[in-house]
Amino acid sequence: AARGAVATREPGVRRPPATPALRSRPRGRLRRFLTRWGWRAYAIPLLTLATVLTLVDLVVGLDPTTPTTTTGTAASSAPPTTPASTPPAAAESPASAEIDAAPTETGPPPQGSPTFVQQGVGTVSVVPGNSAVYGSGPLHRFVVEVEDGIGVDAAAFAGAVEATLGDPRSWGNGGRMSFQRVGVDEAAAGTYEFKVTLISPLNMETYCPGVGTGGYTSCRYGDRAVINLARWETAVPDYQGDVPTYRQYVVNHEVGHALGNGHRSCPGIGQLAPVMQQQTLGLDGCAKNAWPYP
Repeated sequence: AARGAVATREPGVRRPPATPALRSRPRGRLRRFLTRWGWRAYAIPLLTLATVLTLVDLVVGLDPTTPTTTTGTAASSAPPTTPASTPPAAAESPASAEIDAAPTETGPPPQGSPTFVQQGVGTVSVVPGNSAVYGSGPLHRFVVEVEDGIGVDAAAFAGAVEATLGDPRSWGNGGRMSFQRVGVDEAAAGTYEFKVTLISPLNMETYCPGVGTGGYTSCRYGDRAVINLARWETAVPDYQGDVPTYRQYVVNHEVGHALGNGHRSCPGIGQLAPVMQQQTLGLDGCAKNAWPYP
């Protein structure tokens, strides 16, 4: 064509519009994931991270020295079992303990230098052997125990307890009940109704926990009639040195508690004190008496 010629088009013919460039599409797995899930693709990892951080914080905050149960609370250890030769745990209800309250500061005067052991080993041993049945009526079997290390003739103590409970003036009077001392095998099997236990004064609070003997009085705790060695050896001022009668009294009194009897008061000046009167603390005008049925 000649230079400078002007291009012309045929009338009535339109030129097709220019095709715009195609928008680029995401490529690769990550881009396809983002395109499909949108904002949720960012939220899921963030929530997962927050959960992991929370769990780590909880684990770090736990005290490794505190045992836990499956519910996350501190586990409480079960109380250990108590062998028969050791002191009782302080778990008895108030109704299962009876004492003659400890004397006040103005109570009994000193008895001089003690000739008995103030504190034994703390464990007790069952006196072996079985006795005959004393009396008639419902049978009450009992075990006699003596604290280890107190230097007492255990067989002689058991014999004194037997003689007291077997006396017709004691609780079995008139066929009300009968008594029999049983030994080691029966103690282990639990085939007895109560125990009579001799304990040194400084261990009385161990065998009568929380009841306030003050190391002076005797007590009944659970199935034990606990006799204070100091009282067994020296009695009390109102008995004026009559140790044998006081021994009969203290056995009958504490066994009386084991049989379900409570304290009684002096009925009147000059009358015999009931055996369940707290004669260890004073006679209150009554005369001493060791027997339920004198």
